[in-house]
Amino acid sequence: MLTSKMGLMSKTGRAEAPLTLPGAGFSDTYSGVSKDTFDASAALTRAFARPPRWIGMLMRWRNAIVRPFGLKTGKDALDHVNAAEQGPFPVLERSSRRIVLGADDRHLDFRLIVEADPAEGPGTRVSCTTLVRPHNPFGWLYLLTIMPFHKLIVANTLRRIVA
Repeated sequence: MLTSKMGLMSKTGRAEAPLTLPGAGFSDTYSGVSKDTFDASAALTRAFARPPRWIGMLMRWRNAIVRPFGLKTGKDALDHVNAAEQGPFPVLERSSRRIVLGADDRHLDFRLIVEADPAEGPGTRVSCTTLVRPHNPFGWLYLLTIMPFHKLIVANTLRRIVA
């Protein structure tokens, strides 16, 4: 079962933002429980190891659309996993319990926090929190535009982690 908290700032996001991304104006958190026991690194591997093709396609479209505006596109995110980083975004913080990925750009900065904690009983509770700090109206417009896709991608990714 997956749960979601979303809004300008979810409760989890408000707690995370001051240390992880000061000034964040948006957050959402998706969480679920797996019957398996694993740490945050394994959760990240489960998230990005074999993403569905439709996610890679969406990321390629996104890159083609934003490239003329001078936004970072990086590699075709989600096409493959960088073994050193275990994901399509730079790792900013890593522990067995928590990994923070993210990037800063001219329109917004974002952080993705993947946490893996022992569940009540056997298994692992996994949460994925996204924090976003838009810098200007274009950043807010970009965030509103990608939001429906963000929801689909994060929910799908979390389902694959806890499956």
